[in-house]
Amino acid sequence: MSDACGCGSDEPRDADDHDGEPERLWQIKEMQFAAISGVFLLASLIAGFVDAAEPIVRSLEAVGLLAGAYTFVPSTLKRLAKGRIGVGTLMTIAAVGAVILGELGEAAMLAFLFSISEGLEEYSLARTRRGLRALLSLVPDEATVLREDGEETVAPADLQIGDRMVVKPGERVATDGVIRHGRTALDVSAITGESVPVEAGPEDEVFAGSINGTGVLEVEVTTTAEDNSLARIVRIVEAEQSRKGASQRLADRIAKPLVPGIMIVAALIGVIGSLFGDSATWIERALVVLVAASPCALAISVPVTVVAAIGAASKLGALVKGGAALEGLGRIRGVALDKTGTLTANRPAVIDVATAAGATREQVLDLAAALEARSEHPLAAAILAAVDEVTPADDVEAVTGAGLSGHRDGRIIRLGRPGWLEPGPLAGDVARMQQAGATAVLVEDDGQVIGAVAVRDELRPEAAEVIAQLRSDGYHVAMLTGDNHTTAATLARDVGIDDVYAELRPEDKARLIEQLRSQRPTAMVGDGVNDAPALATADIGIAMGAMGADVAIETADVALMGEDLRHLPQAFSHARRARRIMLQNVGLSLGLIIVLMPLALFGILGLAAVVLVHELAEIVVIANGVRAGRAKPLANAALERGAQSIRPTVVGAQS
Repeated sequence: MSDACGCGSDEPRDADDHDGEPERLWQIKEMQFAAISGVFLLASLIAGFVDAAEPIVRSLEAVGLLAGAYTFVPSTLKRLAKGRIGVGTLMTIAAVGAVILGELGEAAMLAFLFSISEGLEEYSLARTRRGLRALLSLVPDEATVLREDGEETVAPADLQIGDRMVVKPGERVATDGVIRHGRTALDVSAITGESVPVEAGPEDEVFAGSINGTGVLEVEVTTTAEDNSLARIVRIVEAEQSRKGASQRLADRIAKPLVPGIMIVAALIGVIGSLFGDSATWIERALVVLVAASPCALAISVPVTVVAAIGAASKLGALVKGGAALEGLGRIRGVALDKTGTLTANRPAVIDVATAAGATREQVLDLAAALEARSEHPLAAAILAAVDEVTPADDVEAVTGAGLSGHRDGRIIRLGRPGWLEPGPLAGDVARMQQAGATAVLVEDDGQVIGAVAVRDELRPEAAEVIAQLRSDGYHVAMLTGDNHTTAATLARDVGIDDVYAELRPEDKARLIEQLRSQRPTAMVGDGVNDAPALATADIGIAMGAMGADVAIETADVALMGEDLRHLPQAFSHARRARRIMLQNVGLSLGLIIVLMPLALFGILGLAAVVLVHELAEIVVIANGVRAGRAKPLANAALERGAQSIRPTVVGAQS
């Protein structure tokens, strides 16, 4: 919350404070005191209507004033002690001034209405925080664990790393783990937003909150309940929600000078008016102007929208790390996508092997696997999976952006991309592999190229659909990849991308993102690890598949929890809508001040009327901001529709 706003507390809450979030409006402390204030204010009006004694009416008004003022005066005094002037300061001065002028009833009305806006703001924030933390309710109350003497039921908090959980059909997974026995289809819609069940079997990861399908699973626990994926998501998002977006900073920049400026203007109105007219009248008008120009609606409008929108985004399978990321996501007009793991499924496989110099297919793959056994490159798993046994090479060294070199039986062996190694007689085979959308790597034995291995990572079935949607929404789309030009161009053509930048190193991607940013606000979509420089350089960094990757969540501004690329245009659409609501609230709040100030200055509206209009406007902007929390689930478009639109050419008999 802005320091310029007296609404709500300036002190951030700890995560533990959210465990007891109020679920009903009447449970909000500010609303309870507002109700008390309203009861006594109503009683004073009734007492005045029936001509009750003046002391009784005044006493009822005083109690109403004290009850309403309790919601903002103490916090105002604390901020004043720290040298901070806020909207609560204006309200306090106006209330005190009304009392001095003998308008105790109007002072009580001001406190009553302001306390309602305080309560509504706190309720809206609590509601959206509660929505985010509802993710934790996806964890079941108990879990079944295998022990030496049989099965035992324990609380999720008692699970230890290494325990074996038994997850029966229809049950939720209590914490993150790896399937050791059993096969099933997991419903992860509540976590990632993906509508299609995910097939899972031995060695596949499962996440807390997933619903088991028809098979019985034995799952080895890999994280405790306090540190599983759901708990980690909640902690990260709650910590990041304090970051302010550009619209919030705009509200702050307007509100901070506005508050002291209003106080100066009100003082001048009171002093100058008193010199040329009735001092009581002009002092009263000065107080009314003070209240009329209060920017509380301005200061609370954007934070309410941000918290509501971030909570809704988590239901859509997107982690948006604070207001800055949300507002920035709504401004994006260009999208740069990495190829591997983003447009593709990141499950490459060897589809062809070409040989030379009398070597056999097995010899080529043997040397390639010997080098890749020491590598963490995405292609390594594909090559290793193509051989039965691996004898790692010695002294393996990685040449960044080029390949690997090592020793085998005293000979130097190398594996790398064409250009670093000359293809020689395999030039035609390499060209054929690349034209089919495969990545070709050459294998060299003691200075002689003996083969080329074609590895291809298939496009995600929904990739073409997503690119078409992004382009339809007006985004400029580009592909950035370290792969060769021919392979990149083939995949880009299949998916519908015109602008392709290939053979890029990490620093090249970052430099290219800088160029794209100079043309339009640009987001980079990648895996959050190899693309870290580009993610950091982009206006907004978006990481894919964040459920299992701490690095992805930490390095990106936005993380898509699932593997369905269709969440990307959905996240953009949600952010654009939230940003529109932010701008609506800022415009409404400023317009309110512009209209009310002259009406108050010329005495057209009195203190009670100004307070009523002002607080009603605050209710409107809060309600408008809460609209950003309405999540529109991912459409159940069949994945097959994307798959049918992509028919890549297959190379070789091994495809």
